[in-house]
Amino acid sequence: MAFNDVLESIGGVGRFQISQITFLLISVCLIGCHNFLQNFTAAVPDHHCKPLLPTNQTLPSSYTQSTAEGVLLKAPVPIDQNWKPEKCLQFAMSWRRLLSPNATVEVGDSATQVHTELCTGGWVYDVSVFESTIVTEWNLVCDLQNLRDVAQSLYMAGVLVGAGVFGVLSDRWVVVVMNVRFGRRKPLIWSYLQIAIAGTITAFLPSFSSYCAFRFLAGMTFSGIMLNSLSLILEWMPNKGRTVAGALLGYFVTFGQIVLAGVAYRVRNWRWLQLSVSAPFFIIFVCSWPLPRPAKFLPLISPPPAQVLHSYMQMEAGSLKSRRTVFDLFRSPVLRRVTCCLMVVWFSSSFSYYGLAMDVQKFGLNIFVVQVLFGAIDLPVVLLSTLAMVFIGRRLTMAGFLSLAGLLVFVNMFVPDGKLLYGFLTCICLGH
Repeated sequence: MAFNDVLESIGGVGRFQISQITFLLISVCLIGCHNFLQNFTAAVPDHHCKPLLPTNQTLPSSYTQSTAEGVLLKAPVPIDQNWKPEKCLQFAMSWRRLLSPNATVEVGDSATQVHTELCTGGWVYDVSVFESTIVTEWNLVCDLQNLRDVAQSLYMAGVLVGAGVFGVLSDRWVVVVMNVRFGRRKPLIWSYLQIAIAGTITAFLPSFSSYCAFRFLAGMTFSGIMLNSLSLILEWMPNKGRTVAGALLGYFVTFGQIVLAGVAYRVRNWRWLQLSVSAPFFIIFVCSWPLPRPAKFLPLISPPPAQVLHSYMQMEAGSLKSRRTVFDLFRSPVLRRVTCCLMVVWFSSSFSYYGLAMDVQKFGLNIFVVQVLFGAIDLPVVLLSTLAMVFIGRRLTMAGFLSLAGLLVFVNMFVPDGKLLYGFLTCICLGH
């Protein structure tokens, strides 16, 4: 008797599955916040060179300190074509000449080609949107602006490493070293603890290098939580409910984006925001201990809980004795073709989706509204894709959405800057 038949014979989906799925989906929602957290903690505010009066120069006699404050910005900082201060340049002329009543301020290219230099006294940041970000705290602008992307890349590298580490630990029931038993439950619980500790410590780190290191550790837990949550949800669901259960996982990752926007709107300091989305995992960790073990591992722990499960448990116990590795995916021609196709699909969709989703500030609108829309518009598309998978199958659904996504990516190349329509359509198609 297959385990799916056992589930159907005892009622299919009951309170046990509902309570377990609810708990796992809450943790998925919270880890979804971490996945897009740097949209807010690493936001780049408007900035310009800090106008500091050299100690060996004095203001002209016609200027008082209060009168000069309005001139200090115009004097040392060139103005760009949009009549805004240049972000990374300042005039290299003497202050007495710049503060002269007859001085003029050049605009555009002429202001940046002559008598300019890089900022030497730091930067002034606009704090009207965010009180502080990692960009303002560690001056990740101008020559150092690429370090912001480095931090995000290291987080995604952690996701990659975590998939390998937690995937292996989850699939191996017995680890020879110290005879420690893992399965999916223990790596999942460890992931909760790791993200709680790493995320909380990140909120108090004094340097950018240590920030990157702990973001890497946080990225590892994303894979540990997502992979093991999906497996635990599907293993205890009947076959006919697995498509909907898997779609719920996507819903709650999307819902996490909306929750993140709301929390970030209220908490404008990056350290407090980091702490706000990390501390709840301590509660998740404490509440995760009652999680049941995967169904196929139960015969190795205790006698069968019911006579109807006996035949299934014996079959599963026998299957666990054979060791399988990732290389088995490439031994059979059919499995090799399917595996390679899915690898290409995941790479192309993730490459495009995360390229858009992890820097919503570039859309040029209110960052909180964009983040909410990014998640809200995704919700009906998840529903549409779920219905399509149920009624026309996964293969046609995937082919249709990937083709539409590719078309929209191509069309998006010709959309003028500031137009979000095709950008959003591309995002929601690529997301799932």
